[in-house]
Amino acid sequence: MGRAAFLIAALLVLAWPVWAGDSVIAVEKPWARATAGQAANGAAYLTLVGQESGDRLLSAASPVAETVELHTHLEEDGIMRMRPVESIAVPAGGRVELKPGGLHIMLIGLKAPLKEGRRFPLSLTFERAGRIEAEIPVVAAGARGGG
Repeated sequence: MGRAAFLIAALLVLAWPVWAGDSVIAVEKPWARATAGQAANGAAYLTLVGQESGDRLLSAASPVAETVELHTHLEEDGIMRMRPVESIAVPAGGRVELKPGGLHIMLIGLKAPLKEGRRFPLSLTFERAGRIEAEIPVVAAGARGGG
């Protein structure tokens, strides 16, 4: 019985649905890379899962950074560049993966380095679901994905 309870608890850490009206959004696999030295910026990644109805991520905020923006990578003249986006659509029954080289949450003006093994809070504001609070684990600087 103890092992089953542990597995259930582990799954809840990776995905927690939030209900608001007819909108359900699940946040899965949140993570961020540790930053080196006095790096001014960092990024957070996660997967958003739309349930009964679609929604849009409108903004994010965290006390670890002066500014938090929704970003994407675009190719311009053969060069990949980061650009802010106004929102991120989450389709009903669909998944949106925020990952390196694609959509992500940019942490601008870090107040302290992101250190491996620590966690930080991140507030996500959706058009329908409202605000969802997430906790972002910090993994190794060279990681390609969360734990």
